[in-house]
Amino acid sequence: MRILAIEKDVPGVSDERFTPALLKAEATRAWELYQRGTFCELYFRQDREEAVLVLECKDLQEASRIIESLPLVKNHLITFELIPLRPYPGFARLFNGPKEPHQ
Repeated sequence: MRILAIEKDVPGVSDERFTPALLKAEATRAWELYQRGTFCELYFRQDREEAVLVLECKDLQEASRIIESLPLVKNHLITFELIPLRPYPGFARLFNGPKEPHQ
């Protein structure tokens, strides 16, 4: 299952709490998850410094556990909104037409 994870700021967290050591640990963990195939895509938003991730997980609960393993999340500096995705069905409707009832 694909999961879209959109970073959200935690109110009241100062920039000073994002130490070089924590940022390096975050990057290392993200790299591990990317190498494992759990993180399929990683982006930053163009309009602000927030990550957008695409994960491949068994379910939403697994995605939540993985996101919670990130050092910045563990330290309550950021959080993520998790959105489960499903394949777009429009092409099948367009090319396959309506399904005939079984007789």
